[in-house]
Amino acid sequence: QVQLVESGGGLVQAGGSLRLSCAASGNAVRLNAMGWYRQAPGKPRELVAAISTDGATNYADSVRGRFTISRDNAKNTVYLQMNSLKPEDTAVYYCNAARVRPFVHASFGSWGQGTQVTVSS
Repeated sequence: QVQLVESGGGLVQAGGSLRLSCAASGNAVRLNAMGWYRQAPGKPRELVAAISTDGATNYADSVRGRFTISRDNAKNTVYLQMNSLKPEDTAVYYCNAARVRPFVHASFGSWGQGTQVTVSS
C-alpha cells in the first residue's frame, strides 16, 4: 500500500505563499499521475492540481494562476507552490493519485494525514 506524507502547511496572511511537499513510498510518484487535493470543514474533498508522468499539469479554476504543481521523480516527491493565498484556500491539503485530463480524482486506496493550511485575512 502506498504511503503518503504531506508537509509544509502553516498559518499565513492573505497574499502570502507556502510550499507543500508530498513524499510517497516506493515508485508511486514516478509511475503515476499525481494530484493535490484539499478539504475545508463541511465541504467535500476537491482536486486542485494534477501533474502527469511527463509533466503536463492542470488546475482547478479557483487556483489557476496562483498554484503550481511540480514533481521530483528522483526524490519520489510532489510539490505544490501556493502564491497569492486567500482565506478561502484554508483547508487540509492532501496528495494522492489523480488524472490530469479529464481533471478527476483518483486514489491509491489510502490517504495521508494531510497538512493544514490556514490563511488569515
